[in-house]
Amino acid sequence: MVTSKITPTISVIMPCFNAENHLQSSISSILEQTFSNFELLIVNDGSTDKSISIAKSFNDSRIKIINQNNQGVCNARNNAISIASGEYIAFQDADDTWHKSCLDELYNALKMHPDAVLAYCGWQNVGLPGPRGEPFIPPDYENENKLINLFENCLWPINACLTKKRAIVDAGGFDKRFKTSEDYLLWLKIAKDQSIILVPKILAFYNHHGEAQATLNKSGMAINHLLAQQSFLREYPYDENKLSVEIQKKLMFDYLIKQGFDCYWNRELHHARIIFRIIMKSGYGDIKYWKYMLPALLPFKLHKYLVYLLESK
Repeated sequence: MVTSKITPTISVIMPCFNAENHLQSSISSILEQTFSNFELLIVNDGSTDKSISIAKSFNDSRIKIINQNNQGVCNARNNAISIASGEYIAFQDADDTWHKSCLDELYNALKMHPDAVLAYCGWQNVGLPGPRGEPFIPPDYENENKLINLFENCLWPINACLTKKRAIVDAGGFDKRFKTSEDYLLWLKIAKDQSIILVPKILAFYNHHGEAQATLNKSGMAINHLLAQQSFLREYPYDENKLSVEIQKKLMFDYLIKQGFDCYWNRELHHARIIFRIIMKSGYGDIKYWKYMLPALLPFKLHKYLVYLLESK
């Protein structure tokens, strides 16, 4: 049995809702970390399966289970943050995993750069074919275009970073209005005027398994990304010299257009229609986009038939 008598340096927070199929491997990847001075706070978010029995089967005193009624991942994480003992916080979902040196590498990066409040790393989608399954190293955001690049997107998942707890608390934690992009909004708030550091190694793994995952709702994800950007701008309005109105709109809607056409060309027409209608309502884009988007105003069956005719040609 592993015991820990000293205050943990890192608090690992894991929301858990009906994750019995993947929880064992996720917990194991945490307990196998070369950095051992951590606590693992598993937040049972109203699970009705065998998840908690699996969590309790690990004979390790670093594991603490927090029970709550089903309130979603934002509330689960915020509740755990409020009682976390560590100076640093790492997040792991109940179906994802880490390389065994993940916490070591991220922690050492922050110790070597004391001004930084967040260290992020490379990651990989597991279970996706083609380029989307290739290892990915995010860019180094600490340059003159930091705010623009971050506002466009933060290119690391929630399990691919380590953050000082005080920075998360100062930023207000996770915004429970969002089911996706809640981490993106938090990273924006934290990194807008504080230093972050890249660890250019593949240390985190986002596992795709075809079960209920927020990432399957592509239109919902795209819309929440836009709403997170708008929420950020309401809370932190920027003058023209930092992030002009024109740049704001371009970064928001160019991203939305890309997501919409990804859905369109993959013939996920339901998601594409939702995204296209939002873009058109804003009046954004030129004729090369609108000729594809306008049919989204038609009834679904007619739109689908027009796409069929286009494919036939």
